[in-house]
Amino acid sequence: MKSILKLISVAAGTASLALSTPALAQMQPWADYTPQETVVELTYVKVDEGQLGFYLEGLKGTWVKANEIAKELGQITDYGIYVVPFGSNEVNLVLRVNYPNMAELDPSKAKYDQFMQAWGNANMESSNKTVRELYNNIREIKGTYVLREIKMNSDD
Repeated sequence: MKSILKLISVAAGTASLALSTPALAQMQPWADYTPQETVVELTYVKVDEGQLGFYLEGLKGTWVKANEIAKELGQITDYGIYVVPFGSNEVNLVLRVNYPNMAELDPSKAKYDQFMQAWGNANMESSNKTVRELYNNIREIKGTYVLREIKMNSDD
């Protein structure tokens, strides 16, 4: 009987320690790590076999051109196009846009008007046509994710 009570006591102590360990290991924002203001948007794309060149040509005249304007206006800080050379072949291209902060993703008529003044209706119509007639036939958007970096603080 004494050994059963000892076994139950040890098991209860072990369970208690196991349950309390995660609570002790909780990291605190700004004390242990700092969320960064910059936000990164990643769009995962599956381009049809043999169509990558056509898609990149289209992106150069639409997505890249629009991002250059947004960058000049300070609405984004950077952008990039990445080919995925290895993997499951679910995705073979990633589009990246860096925003200075989450507020840049909020709707703003003033920023939209500013962008449209620089971009122009002709570019918008041409881009929409490219999306309808080219992109929708040769690619599939697999997902878009918005990321915020976390930097670990030093243990000083």
